[in-house]
Amino acid sequence: MYFLGFNWNPDDTLFKIGFAQIKYYNLLWIIAFLVGFQIMKKIFKKENRPLERLDSLFLYAVISIMLGARLGHVLFYQPELFSSDPLSILLPIKTVPKFEFTGFTGLASHGAAIAAIVALYFFSRKFKDMKFLWVLDRVTITCAIGAACVRLGNFFNSEINGNIVDKSFALATRFIRDSDDMPAYKAIQLTKEKTASAAYKAIENKPEFSQILESIPYRHPAQLYEAFLYLILFAAMWFTYWKTNKSEKSGFLFGLFMVGLWTARFVVEYFKKSQGGFEETWGTFTTGQWLSIPMILIGLYFMFRPTASRQ
Repeated sequence: MYFLGFNWNPDDTLFKIGFAQIKYYNLLWIIAFLVGFQIMKKIFKKENRPLERLDSLFLYAVISIMLGARLGHVLFYQPELFSSDPLSILLPIKTVPKFEFTGFTGLASHGAAIAAIVALYFFSRKFKDMKFLWVLDRVTITCAIGAACVRLGNFFNSEINGNIVDKSFALATRFIRDSDDMPAYKAIQLTKEKTASAAYKAIENKPEFSQILESIPYRHPAQLYEAFLYLILFAAMWFTYWKTNKSEKSGFLFGLFMVGLWTARFVVEYFKKSQGGFEETWGTFTTGQWLSIPMILIGLYFMFRPTASRQ
């Protein structure tokens, strides 16, 4: 069985159509956007905003978030791709060392946040009666639950895993496909064998199989920690919007989102293994933590600025 405290090695591909693949990760991104659309529809109806503008807002959000997330990842974590494999930056493929359809992977939340803010600014310029902060305050409610979906996708992909932890820890998880713990060819072999249940059961009790597993350490399921905190943030923002008058304070919900999301990210970074970037140069904090600090400060400003206007 494959649950927390056991071995985690699901096939990350839901189904294939020719060379194209639909992965759990991509599916969860789609779910995030669809849920976000329905939430914004409910908000638009409550505030008597024209629903036809929602399609335009959705388009701005999808394009900016996907583009920003990918470019952010490359800029912050894999800048070498600009010279070694530029086609892989914006396409769901890689060409080095060989051509392979990968789906859209390698996405950075910091890049997504920056790009979305810029795109929503231009959206608000298009519709003069929808102020920039009004849009930000409401869209960020959907972003909180979207972020949780993305981290669940990371869990299915066995990526952004946590630090090594003792197996006696209640949530200890052994990620078979962790590239730091097992050569890629062995992980792929185990994944393929697992998809054919009879073949997998035939080798499951063999000594060599046990030896492979014993060589893999248990880790924190950091993706699930982060997803859980984002769901709490979503609940807090939903309650604040529907049950309090804080939504009337321009920028407050946006600030709450920035503080809540990036504080969660900062804390969970202590449980994650290094994702690379510039942390070795700057020291003290991880790359993710350094990038989160200015986001938290921006959020605090919008929550507590004394001149915040009423919408």
